[in-house]
Amino acid sequence: MFVTQDIALRFFFSKKKIINNGFSIPVNSSIILAPTHRSRWDGLVITMAMGRRVTNKDCRFMVTKSEMKGIQGWFLKRLGCFSINQLAPSLSVLRYAIKLIEKGEQLVVFPEGKINKYGTKLVLKEGLYRLARLATKKTESIIIIPIGIAYSKVSPKFRGEFCLSFGKPIAMNDYLKFNIKEFNEFLYEKIIKEEETALKNVGR
Repeated sequence: MFVTQDIALRFFFSKKKIINNGFSIPVNSSIILAPTHRSRWDGLVITMAMGRRVTNKDCRFMVTKSEMKGIQGWFLKRLGCFSINQLAPSLSVLRYAIKLIEKGEQLVVFPEGKINKYGTKLVLKEGLYRLARLATKKTESIIIIPIGIAYSKVSPKFRGEFCLSFGKPIAMNDYLKFNIKEFNEFLYEKIIKEEETALKNVGR
């Protein structure tokens, strides 16, 4: 945290802004953070906004297998990331993710499934919904938090700005009757709404 938050983020960015819209951290709930994914900086800014210093919990990131290679993979692993093969997710990884949720950890899942630099409309991946549905069999209170992330430039620049906008927490138990397509369309609207707010606050 000292290297990433106190040095890297403060050195690279000139200004940060967090918009919580009356958001408060749900008590006694398992939390899944669902942010937009525009840059490799996203993981660091989410950790700054919702990491151990704020919530007393670490953020655990589910990332693609390709991102966990080489030096980047070594670094990501130490930031709390673990990989999943999106085309053929293993049972062991799914069990591990569900276990994190069950234990009340903060699991971060990027619904778009990859860095979507220009915010092109995508069909959200099914992983977040499937995990949340499976986890409801283990714990009663699962909260999904839509998050919009924006930077003052499409590709974050030195001494630029960033903004995170938190949406209203979504209680998974209220949406168990939704199928995957319905829920993903609902979640997409929520995260894009928050991203639009964040974009306005960085002048885009």
